Amino acid sequence: MRTAFFVECGFYKKSVDTPRYIRVSRQEKNDMKKIVVLTGAGISAESGLKTFRDSDGLWEGYNVEDVATPEAWRRNPALVQDFYNERRKSVLEAEPNAAHLALAQLEEKYEVTIITQNIDDLHERAGSTNVVHLHGIITRSQSSKNPALTYPINGWEIKMGELCELGSQLRAHVVWFGEDVPMIATAAEICSKADLFILVGSSLAVYPAAGLVNYVRPNVSKYIIDPKIPHLGSGDHFIKIMKKATVGVPILVSELLSAHDL
Repeated sequence: MRTAFFVECGFYKKSVDTPRYIRVSRQEKNDMKKIVVLTGAGISAESGLKTFRDSDGLWEGYNVEDVATPEAWRRNPALVQDFYNERRKSVLEAEPNAAHLALAQLEEKYEVTIITQNIDDLHERAGSTNVVHLHGIITRSQSSKNPALTYPINGWEIKMGELCELGSQLRAHVVWFGEDVPMIATAAEICSKADLFILVGSSLAVYPAAGLVNYVRPNVSKYIIDPKIPHLGSGDHFIKIMKKATVGVPILVSELLSAHDL
């Protein structure tokens, strides 16, 4: 039995009783050279990685203030280190899902940049070659003194006593609350040059990442894929695909690849 998909497009709504519910116009096809995808925790959740903050405000049983702030690191660096070591172990055990793999396929026909709020490496392992990590990537370490000094990690653990070249303790290469987001300006510029924009698995609740949608030009087609569509404001008209990432992303990618060959 086919499923009715509900898509809100512009000022009207429609229900289309077919999996091929996304139709890309010839003009869109001609204009689409650069596709920008912004991904959030929802896409990684389907690979078994928990979203950043649960409904009770905790991250895997911890208050965010105790494990994800510079103050927490100063108070109890061993606790913070252990927390991210465990998260890293979970990331390395996880596998890219159908959404990650589908986004990598887009590179066959388009210039694709993925901007992710996630700290895992699942996009890279799926085959995507141009990924911007807004909040860092947990599979690298960084200097406690100079965040620009980053290093690959052999395995899942950073040990207390492991130092950078400046002599400071290594920590997870993750942007904590209260720290600057060094890649945000780069991401904003990338969004401003998008010919098509796709938002996947993000509630748009974390700033400054949530503000990136405002840099996408008004005439650019925008898609959002999420079972629970967040409030997007009255000025932005997204084509809404109310499905989880592993369902909605492969369908959209299939349509975009087919449209390229028309």
